[in-house]
Amino acid sequence: MNKNHYCIIMAGGTGTRFWPVSRTSRPKQFLDILGLGKTFLRMTFYRYSQIVPIENIIVVTSEQYADLVKSQIPQLLEENLFLEPSKRNTAPCVAYATYKLLKRNPNATAIIAPSDHNLSGIENFKDTMLCALDYASKHDALLTIGVQPDHPDTNYGYIQADMAHKTEVGGHSVYPVKTFTEKPDEALAKVFLKTGEFFWNSGMFIWSLKSFRAELEACLSDVAEIFKAGEKYYDTPSEEQFVRQAYTDCPSISIDYGVMEKTRKAMVFMANFGWSDVGTWSSIFEHSQRSEEGNNLIAATDSLVSGVKDSIIREDNDGKLVVVRGLENFLVIDTPDALMICPKDDAAVKEIVADLSINDKSKYL
Repeated sequence: MNKNHYCIIMAGGTGTRFWPVSRTSRPKQFLDILGLGKTFLRMTFYRYSQIVPIENIIVVTSEQYADLVKSQIPQLLEENLFLEPSKRNTAPCVAYATYKLLKRNPNATAIIAPSDHNLSGIENFKDTMLCALDYASKHDALLTIGVQPDHPDTNYGYIQADMAHKTEVGGHSVYPVKTFTEKPDEALAKVFLKTGEFFWNSGMFIWSLKSFRAELEACLSDVAEIFKAGEKYYDTPSEEQFVRQAYTDCPSISIDYGVMEKTRKAMVFMANFGWSDVGTWSSIFEHSQRSEEGNNLIAATDSLVSGVKDSIIREDNDGKLVVVRGLENFLVIDTPDALMICPKDDAAVKEIVADLSINDKSKYL
């Protein structure tokens, strides 16, 4: 493996869209929501350990999740756990990791990876990432991994590619980026598919850290200046105090909005593996095994479910009998301290989480 290749795993999200299973104290990336025997974080670490040296895998997460990370991936080096004192979205997260890693290795090329995606076709995934790392190490470009859409999904962002300027890299198509579009409505998503120019934005990036630093300083100078000032503190006893102040001073902004939508060096590198951002209960339903009635049931084997269609029923207590009748397109999610029964609608769950905060029920978040 190339000693200059790194992976920065972003693992600080709260995963509120999977309430009540996902909580602030133990969010989605630390759970086995798919029932595969491994949490999202452990699966993510395993994938990238086959692409870059283990000693070059970095996890950036909230201070409150430090022990969770250590328990789930004990192979992670202590010095490679970067802790954020507060949530500031992805741009500060990546900026912090960039300046700290550049101090360690000025020749670093890195994959920036969310910690909670579902992938298939591991060999194709490895091939894609290794080709992208090689390309990024030799070119002044910011690569974003694009996925060919097969339906007009409204839960994903889209990348419009400049199809007239295609490059082939190891069997992968690479295009300059025309535009980024956040989650469109269904009508617009259908238009995107018809054009053949739009791809799902996977949220995975690859670039040389020098190239990214230059674009960060050009596109998001206030964030760049804050973390550049810490070069003399990184990997010293003074780092924690510096980072705490840096996050206090730093705005909350995403890497997509802060850099990728502004830079002229963005390119979409096409994936040839299966990908999904399993971000909602609806997406879990789409990617789960279902009964003849279309139900995803995780509960005691002797549970009584009848007249139920296209629903998710999840009971975390194996010893509890679950009886459900006469529901269609519903969520029935039971945990030790909360029971949610609502339409299988992402907006409904979002409203419930908002209501908990407003109605003084935040202890359940």
